[in-house]
Amino acid sequence: MRVKIMVDSTADMAQEVAEQLTSVPLSVHFGKEEYLDGITLSRQQFYEKLIESDVMPTTSQASPHAFYEAYAKAVAEGFEVVVITISSMLSGTYQSAVIAAEDFPGRIHVVDSHSVTVGTGILAEYALQLAHQGLDGAAIAQKLEEKREEVRVIALLDTLEYLKRGGRISKTAALAGGLLAIKPVVELRNGEIHILGKARGSKHGNNLLVTEIEKAGGVDFSMPLLLGYTGLDDHLLQKYVTDSRSLWADHAAQLRSTLVGSVVGTHAGPGAVAVAFFHK
Repeated sequence: MRVKIMVDSTADMAQEVAEQLTSVPLSVHFGKEEYLDGITLSRQQFYEKLIESDVMPTTSQASPHAFYEAYAKAVAEGFEVVVITISSMLSGTYQSAVIAAEDFPGRIHVVDSHSVTVGTGILAEYALQLAHQGLDGAAIAQKLEEKREEVRVIALLDTLEYLKRGGRISKTAALAGGLLAIKPVVELRNGEIHILGKARGSKHGNNLLVTEIEKAGGVDFSMPLLLGYTGLDDHLLQKYVTDSRSLWADHAAQLRSTLVGSVVGTHAGPGAVAVAFFHK
């Protein structure tokens, strides 16, 4: 039976990978205005509204009904489905996916990525590789659950303010990070956000990113690797690529990158750079 790989819209990946997947959208709200992530609000439009609007956006999980509709279509087309969701520690989307799967016994395999954004994205890319090798849904899900613990997402943020507003970190942690133009470096570990360190300026922050990647065990360049950025342009990302050249120059001709979607962008804010990789 053919296997379809499905994600929710918090997963960010290279365009050529996204074209091979089905994505179930979460919702983004600006006051009373509601948008479907990536469908009725593009990423570019989101960051324009985020920067220009006085209203702080909020997000809501994908519903079981949204997953049910996506499952029903895939099953009707003869597919077995492997679904990879945002960490269940960050959203109820995983539970929605599980609830909807109950109506399709044996056909849907739901995997909690224990990650988000580009971290979920590289796990989904690995799932596609497994599907192309001919593995069935149950085998793919099992391998994903084994490999997800090797995924690292480390990010340099411009500010902790958006994480504080969204309730992802405490006000005390946000205040400490906001002093003296300090840029925090954070990691998603065990499905939760942890502050690894604080840097003065992007140059120091980029160096701290490189250090934390090395501390995490280094990059397995035989597996998918992806960078992400938030905001209206990628100049901070390109600066990181230059500053971290010693880390990757002997292993890759170039580094792929993507604009992070609106749900994660709501909590990270503009000006963030993230790297997702499988550690050695």
